[in-house]
Amino acid sequence: MPSPKASFTTRIRRLVRLAGWLYQTGKNLNTIDGDNPQQRNRAVLDLGQGALDALDIELDIGIPPGQQAVNGTLVVANHVSWLDIFAMSAVYPSSFIAKQEISKWPVLGKMGRNAGTVFINRNSRRDIEPINQAVGAALKAGQNVSFFPEARTSSGQGILPFKAALFQSAIDADAPIQAVALRYYDSLGRRSIEPSYADVNLVSSLWRIISMKKIRIRLDFAPLYRPSEFPHSDRYDLKDIAENYVREQLEADKESFYFDKA
Repeated sequence: MPSPKASFTTRIRRLVRLAGWLYQTGKNLNTIDGDNPQQRNRAVLDLGQGALDALDIELDIGIPPGQQAVNGTLVVANHVSWLDIFAMSAVYPSSFIAKQEISKWPVLGKMGRNAGTVFINRNSRRDIEPINQAVGAALKAGQNVSFFPEARTSSGQGILPFKAALFQSAIDADAPIQAVALRYYDSLGRRSIEPSYADVNLVSSLWRIISMKKIRIRLDFAPLYRPSEFPHSDRYDLKDIAENYVREQLEADKESFYFDKA
């Protein structure tokens, strides 16, 4: 059975609400004091939840991160959609590491810069060392930093191989690592690839998302682990722990996938 679609009126209403959210969030981010972590975290939480509310998206949180969250955590997750950032921000405020191209996006690029996003060139290995140093310094200062070690979006059916380079920052800072598994569901409770940002432009992706009758995002949080708990491990071993957890979560209900991509 095809996934139910939202009415045209609902789609327009969501676009109007999203435009209002963009305007208000842009104003709010311009007033952020970068030296006030409480203010920044509050703004990031509001940014994430506001975007989800505008699009009528529900969050399903497997393990409330507040029960185990520690400041200065490296947060890693699989990457399916640009919605991932808002879903994670709504429950685990942090700065993000993102590809350089996003910094040039209208409105969203500026918002990302004001929220402390670190933009890197995925095609240049020369960026890795200074990025690791910057991320390590942020972690030592008690700031959470999130990134997607697949380095690009997938369909959400499974995961792409994680890249290990940025796990070095957790080793350098002996920072806890939080693995997060994201899954997307339609209004019938089936896993869906429609929210995926793989092989589609931003406009098409947005229209596909607002056209879904309902989207539910499931976030599962692994137990925190520190590099010091694995003294003989390197960044590849730490990467494998996170990658294996995310893969297990995504495979747990893969039979519920529906493949009629709009």
